[in-house]
Amino acid sequence: MSTHEEPERRPNAVRQLRLVVEAEDYEAAVAFYRDVLGLPEEAAFSSGDGARVAILDAGRATLEIANPAQKKMIDEVEVGSQVAPKFRVAFEVDDARDTTERLTAAGASEVAPPTVTPWESLNARLDAPGGLHITVFQELRSLDERESLDGFATDQDR
Repeated sequence: MSTHEEPERRPNAVRQLRLVVEAEDYEAAVAFYRDVLGLPEEAAFSSGDGARVAILDAGRATLEIANPAQKKMIDEVEVGSQVAPKFRVAFEVDDARDTTERLTAAGASEVAPPTVTPWESLNARLDAPGGLHITVFQELRSLDERESLDGFATDQDR
């Protein structure tokens, strides 16, 4: 069973997780994540020396920390072999199949097609602009339903 308190109610809470990605082709990366994946632009800044940044809203953020055995298991389930670098970015979407099609049409390389996982989500792997290895996933069950699955709990409940 998980308990989620709003950050405003937790003392010393982190207010936002921001992943900063250096993209050689800035325009293509912004277009891919903003226009194709659908992350709304929250802000953008530039300076006279050509420096530019776009801050895209990715909804709620979590930091998923996995030990090497878990990382290996996820790669095996989603792809069939170890392919992910140390960092992988995952985006929850409403329709993993449609999103995978849109992203590959816009230049992402499909590493593995949408696959149903043991934790009841539909996950696809892609190599995307900005050098990111990404997962798009669609939850097929509610959190309450997933919490009843074998192996699904919080560390404090184990």
